[in-house]
Amino acid sequence: MSIAEQLNKEKLPKHVAVIMDGNGRWARKRGSARIFGHKNGVKAVREITTAAAEIGINYLTLYAFSTENWSRPQNEINALMSLLVSTIASETKTLMKNDVKLSFIGCIENLPLKVQEELIACTKQTSQNKRLNLILALNYSSRWEITKAIKTIAQDICDNKIDTADINDQLICKYLETKNIPDPELLIRTSGEKRLSNFLLWQIAYAELYFSEVLWPDFRKENFYEALWDFQNRERRFGKTSDQLILNK
Repeated sequence: MSIAEQLNKEKLPKHVAVIMDGNGRWARKRGSARIFGHKNGVKAVREITTAAAEIGINYLTLYAFSTENWSRPQNEINALMSLLVSTIASETKTLMKNDVKLSFIGCIENLPLKVQEELIACTKQTSQNKRLNLILALNYSSRWEITKAIKTIAQDICDNKIDTADINDQLICKYLETKNIPDPELLIRTSGEKRLSNFLLWQIAYAELYFSEVLWPDFRKENFYEALWDFQNRERRFGKTSDQLILNK
């Protein structure tokens, strides 16, 4: 019996977030430029999106480009932006066929105009799809997101829209990029690196973390199912003790 067949469909995480890491190392192992790894990473995006939709995940967030990625060599940035445009354009038909809705988080206003146009066009075209919400984190970082939220809250206080007494966890969540998205229950990072890289720091407060040694271009459905299997075999306590969980069953 395969891992996918053993998974309990009633205990799947509603939201899985992925740090897609290892494209550059994958390309370097093959004596190629980093962009070769990014191009092959698109295959993994396609496969994991399909796997998530087929198994019954509701939300899948992929960390595609961080605010810190602007510090990379300009030729790599240009190639990445071009790849984003071509990928979004070519994959829209597949998203429609598979009933996948595309959305995004991040400061897309600072992305090239062509990227913005393709992204907005695809989100509009797929907006009524229901099977899976695929979220791209583009020009995103958690510190940027939280700073932006704090500034907006401060302005709303100045404008008498809210009072300082109103500020709590729930209100802060309403000012985040993910205000209409449930928090991830599972965060996957590929390539063996074990850090969060400024990704959804507020939202993953109680997420289970799964680190895979597989480089992103080689990440396939079986690897994704292994992460889900690991998730289902963990005890999620949310600050409680194991005994309390047993008593509450």
